Amino acid sequence: MNNAVNHGHDDAIWSGTWVAERLGVELVGDDTLTDLLGLALRRNPKRAHLLVSHVLGKHIPQSPSVVHGHGFALGRRVRELLGAHEAARAVVLGYAETATGLGHCVADGLGAAPYLHSTRRPVPGVVTAGGFEESHSHATSHLLLPEDPALLVGDGPLVLVDDEFSTGNTVLNTIRALHERYPRRRYVVVALVDMRSAADAGRLDGFAREIGARVDLIATASGAVRLPEGVLEKGQELVARYETAAAARGGRPSGGGQGAGLGAQHESDLAAGPGSDPGSGLPQAPGTARAATADAHPADDRTGPSRPAGRITSVDLRWPRGLPDGGRHGFTPQHRTRLEAALPAMAARLAEAIPEDAARVLVLGFEELMYAPLRLARELEHVVGAEVRYSTTTRSPVLAVDDPGYAIRSRIVFPAHDDPADGPGERYAYNVAGRDFDAVVAVVDSVADTPRLHAPDGLLARLAAHTPHVVLAVVPSYVPEPLYVAALSEERPDMLPEPLRGPAFSSYAPEEVGWLLQDLSDVTLEAPTEEREEAIQSGGAHYAESLPVEYQPSEQYQALFHAALETSAARIAQAVGVVTDTVIAERSPRPVLVSLARAGTPVGVLMRRWAQFRHGLDLPHYAVSIVRGRGIDANALRWLAAHHDPRDVVFVDGWTGKGAITRELAAAIEDFEAGGGAAGFDPEIAVLADPGSCVRTYGTRDDFLIPSACLNSTVSGLVSRTVLRADLVGPDDFHGAKFYRELAGADVSVAFLDAIAARFPEVADAVAGAVKELLAGDRTPSWEGWAAVERISEEYGIHDVNLVKPGVGETTRVLLRRVPWKILARAGAGADLDHVRLLAEQRGVPVEEVGDLPYTCVGLIHPQYTRGATGADGKAVTV
Repeated sequence: MNNAVNHGHDDAIWSGTWVAERLGVELVGDDTLTDLLGLALRRNPKRAHLLVSHVLGKHIPQSPSVVHGHGFALGRRVRELLGAHEAARAVVLGYAETATGLGHCVADGLGAAPYLHSTRRPVPGVVTAGGFEESHSHATSHLLLPEDPALLVGDGPLVLVDDEFSTGNTVLNTIRALHERYPRRRYVVVALVDMRSAADAGRLDGFAREIGARVDLIATASGAVRLPEGVLEKGQELVARYETAAAARGGRPSGGGQGAGLGAQHESDLAAGPGSDPGSGLPQAPGTARAATADAHPADDRTGPSRPAGRITSVDLRWPRGLPDGGRHGFTPQHRTRLEAALPAMAARLAEAIPEDAARVLVLGFEELMYAPLRLARELEHVVGAEVRYSTTTRSPVLAVDDPGYAIRSRIVFPAHDDPADGPGERYAYNVAGRDFDAVVAVVDSVADTPRLHAPDGLLARLAAHTPHVVLAVVPSYVPEPLYVAALSEERPDMLPEPLRGPAFSSYAPEEVGWLLQDLSDVTLEAPTEEREEAIQSGGAHYAESLPVEYQPSEQYQALFHAALETSAARIAQAVGVVTDTVIAERSPRPVLVSLARAGTPVGVLMRRWAQFRHGLDLPHYAVSIVRGRGIDANALRWLAAHHDPRDVVFVDGWTGKGAITRELAAAIEDFEAGGGAAGFDPEIAVLADPGSCVRTYGTRDDFLIPSACLNSTVSGLVSRTVLRADLVGPDDFHGAKFYRELAGADVSVAFLDAIAARFPEVADAVAGAVKELLAGDRTPSWEGWAAVERISEEYGIHDVNLVKPGVGETTRVLLRRVPWKILARAGAGADLDHVRLLAEQRGVPVEEVGDLPYTCVGLIHPQYTRGATGADGKAVTV
């Protein structure tokens, strides 16, 4: 891949030469000034010339690493200026539309600063926190619409970011408006270039003294524009002559709109003879003839060249739910963390849609939506072999001239497609036509994904006229929820009790988990295994209608549990971090954790603790019952839907075996919605370990010892398995469970959690790397575990997959409360199976080593002695 700087003009010719020669405009200042800027012309009654940045990523396609790097470096300079303490209190404010992405990048460099940019898009229901005017712009009104009204409140530094300062008027207007409403002691003004005159610079210093605040200024380069007498009139005349000449050739559009008719040059104009500007009919200035114009491309395209249209496809980015698309309503460091985690996977999806032989790829953002496309483009640089460039569409009308000494070589014209508040008009994509991009990835927000975007004269069709592949990626437009919303639901939560909590029910702290269960502690439900299985087999009883007697391990076994916990705590901590950060990145910024009682509950508590440790989030966590053959507790779902957005609910379990519960949950959610229940619950389970490759959201796919699988209630808050029996659980009741208070002396539930949480700090870096790699990879479930179970069932003459229990966790359960036949252990498995070997020895069960086994071990229930074996319907298996 090639990330070299490409300014969009011939290296030997400065891209301001054309304007400088015709109008006598000069740039003076730092040596790097002409590397950063070119010149163009526009119709503007206040300023005809336009400074065009080579490194902003707006008008000129540029390497995304270069674009982000310039903003990030400015942010680092601000951090150095402020010091770590003040930098941590700073808020960054960027200007729409041109500097929205630059402001984001400055915030990245600053570190932990929240970011907000002004906007020209009103959002119904969002209160305006302020606004200001940009006097020289073609569209002047800026709105400030933070989701959190307190974002601009405080006395920490406010960092204002624009692409360039010409007079400083915009900055003065901004600070004046904000200081009256949110006064503070310090402001830092940041830009790529500072082009103010000495007089304008003095005005800013005087203004700072007037308001009694310190105002610092940081820029990548500084200088000034020298304008000869009468330059405005000459520039307007030059623009008018180009428009007239283009109109005479049929290039001028019939419609109006902002900047209609600027520089309408077509392919037929390229035949202009030597000594004239192509398409203008105007003599060139002496000494300006350039060979490059011989193979020039159209400067202005309203219909597209006569070539076959490129293919238009769409890609679902799977943008993380609830993650803002940018800083229009505020973008916090937590949002940045979620975006960072999700970028590899989103870029990988884009890469799949780009032809493998593509040599040049453009990621094209959309007006104020600059940062998300920039970060996608920067990530794409790492995963495709093509040269990646980045720019965005714009509202700003600029004359296009196909000359290597001019900054805007071509422009594509198309209608606005986001229903703008100021009415319909033209929009532009500069320096895209004629650049031989093999693919263009157009990134827009969902508000802009309208029929106008897809129309025959819309942006996608215009792009398809210039590239063989157009890829559309839509980012959900983030709209803040109202601060106070009355809960509306057709459900009747008043019929259901509040969740049970410790210490009245379970040994967990009350904030760790709420049990959506009813307490059956006073009911005798246990029976010896022999009696229990006789009842199940003779009457077809369901396994969830009774409870086995809790197996209490020997001292030797408990010592093994503690040794295993010490050995695996860091490994489990990393898996907890990975699955939690994956959930936050992909599912919801504030997920509601709902663990499947009871094996999933310790995992849910640990995920909640990680979210608090790593992200400062206080996530709700509930435990619900799911019963094989009968589905999930529908009343628990109704309670959840009445108290939370179902889309935020993430179901959590400990591990997968052959995927029975995964399938059970999916079917149960489908039945719940079909029966009139609330829609929006996602049946995809998040698990600590997925050795069976049954889910997409997991901490690891390794099959290793999770010590909570070694014990029963004494590692699960002293709560029993769940119970569903008609005489105990009515149609409006939660499923039931027991709290074994009498086992408190043997309880290690909290000790298990504390031992793992204590390892969080040491695995934090490893988690960050693992999540990034995981999100970029293919996590499609292969169900290889299920295939292995079917094979084992046939090879060992069992002929029933329900008697094959794969994985360390399920094998442990077979030995604790089923009737085991034999254990298959993968050859070479070490300490992960110490407890399995000990249990097998105590119960007289042979352990057979097997070479080709996707799991560490598999437990087999005796095919001719089925007590303890239950099938997919939850009833006893008879053979």
